[in-house]
Amino acid sequence: MNSKFISSFAALALLAATSAFAEDMHTSSKFAGPKANSGTVTHAVVDGKNVLTLSDDFKVPGTPDPHWQVVDSKGNTYLLQKLSIKGDKINRSTTLPAYVQDVSKVQIWCAWAEVVLGEASFDRPLQLTSR
Repeated sequence: MNSKFISSFAALALLAATSAFAEDMHTSSKFAGPKANSGTVTHAVVDGKNVLTLSDDFKVPGTPDPHWQVVDSKGNTYLLQKLSIKGDKINRSTTLPAYVQDVSKVQIWCAWAEVVLGEASFDRPLQLTSR
């Protein structure tokens, strides 16, 4: 009983600490597209890094090679990491590289078919903090 209480308390404390350090959280519109059309993505600054996280209701498209991709305010696209990893796991979060200056849209890109499977946009481009 005590170990369950301690575990629950530790998890709650970790969640509170993460929330306290996550500055300026932003949530996108719902994903829309031919294969990725559920869920949203949230941007937060965690430990000085810009992190994008998929919502729990996001469904990974059943395509061969889905990846994270972001689009900046000038229309430049940045292909990031693969969504699916070994053992039916997915990369629900990705840390944006320093060379990405802002983000207007988040896309799910199929690298095999070279097509956008769905995209979600922010109300206005997110100006990313310097690291």
